[in-house]
Amino acid sequence: MGIAGILIGLGVLVWLAYRGWSILLLAPLCALIAALLAGQPLLANWTQTFMSNAAGFVAQFFPIFLLGALFGKLMEASGSVEAIADGLTARLGSGRAVLAVVLAGAFVTYGGVSLFVAFFVLAPMGHALFKAADVPHRLLPAAIALGTSTFTMSAMPGTPAIQNAIPMPFFGTNPFAAPGLGLIASAIMLGFGLWWLARAEAVARRSGEAYAYADSTDPSAAAADEMVRERATTAREFDPGEIARGAHAATPPPFGVAALPLATVVLVNLIMSFAILPRMNADFLAEPQWGSTSLSAVGGVWSVIVALAAAIVVLIATSFRRLPTLRETVDAGANAAVLPIVSVASLVGFGAVVASLPAFDAVKAWVLGIEGGPLVSLALATNILAALTGSASGGLTIALDALGSTFMQTGLNPGLMHRVAVIGAGTLDSLPHNGAVVTLLAVCGSKHRESYRDIVVVAIAGPIVALVAVIGLGSSVGSF
Repeated sequence: MGIAGILIGLGVLVWLAYRGWSILLLAPLCALIAALLAGQPLLANWTQTFMSNAAGFVAQFFPIFLLGALFGKLMEASGSVEAIADGLTARLGSGRAVLAVVLAGAFVTYGGVSLFVAFFVLAPMGHALFKAADVPHRLLPAAIALGTSTFTMSAMPGTPAIQNAIPMPFFGTNPFAAPGLGLIASAIMLGFGLWWLARAEAVARRSGEAYAYADSTDPSAAAADEMVRERATTAREFDPGEIARGAHAATPPPFGVAALPLATVVLVNLIMSFAILPRMNADFLAEPQWGSTSLSAVGGVWSVIVALAAAIVVLIATSFRRLPTLRETVDAGANAAVLPIVSVASLVGFGAVVASLPAFDAVKAWVLGIEGGPLVSLALATNILAALTGSASGGLTIALDALGSTFMQTGLNPGLMHRVAVIGAGTLDSLPHNGAVVTLLAVCGSKHRESYRDIVVVAIAGPIVALVAVIGLGSSVGSF
């Protein structure tokens, strides 16, 4: 019954999560179902295995969730995201509506803004652009997804996305792991996605299809939808319920001022990773009071934390007068981090219970025995778990918790494994039940039947092509 218990527990989790049940209840319940059918002690699995691993995830990554959500909220409230989107639009012109939306999304998310914040700002702007250019509105969700949820999440070297941070403690890497491969993967995802969207736009024009969206483009209704919120908080690091709190700037800042905090994230991250941390004497970390760890295990997380903190300071210093309710805005940003990290931590606890069951040895042997070598096994493990949980971060953590040490014993370059794992988690996580997909469609006022096919191409097919290329290059020439 061991394998059956794992499958039943996972099946119940996926089915009820898709129907909108809270993952905070589902994860421990389904973990206990798997433990019960395996004949393992229930209370011990809940309090000792589930909770200790969930708490470990919170302890390790809460600073990134907290600072990332706070930074995103401040960027939104100060009008900086709006200013960047408007600035890029003005430079590209309404005739390049799709490209403007894609690049605006990529610019702000690579600079550290949560993709949910980007959704709520880009959707109204995108509708205005698509209407002016007479581009079918059904293509808007795919354009936003390409810019916010693909290469800037999983492939671009140095991205502060939580998905890029998760492998660092497991592999001892930094945010710029395998930078050459990451840039190649980014180019493939962006190029493939833009090609498809251009093709779809051309086909629509030939058939006479035009912009035909007549409803309100105010995304606040989606933010208040509890079903959307439940799914969204397991997918990314920002609680949409907090998006409306705090006053918004009366006028956005100039483009250069708005972009400065984003540039700060990238620059400080780079300096921390390659100049400061490598020169730091961190032998004290081996002492028990600091967790008996090493700089390689925590350095990557430290880089992202310092980069986000520096960007927050720069943002407040340059836009203080545009934040009329600073305390309320800061509170909203901090609160926006809580439900997402607890939800993802609950998925991690579920995975820890499953990995501790005797039957999981058979699962591990099957994964490692997949033809194609350990890189293919790693990619499939993160891919499948991200798909089943509807969360790239949750699936990635579960996979690396269970198999990370095993993959480290293969002798593969840690940077290469880091990049393959992150890109792998960012492919099938965009299935229909994914919280980011549900939220994006709701914010854009679209339905699955209208827009999901194009999301599949830009957010699943393109990243899979990039993943295959990275595995092929990594297997033949190694990491670079």
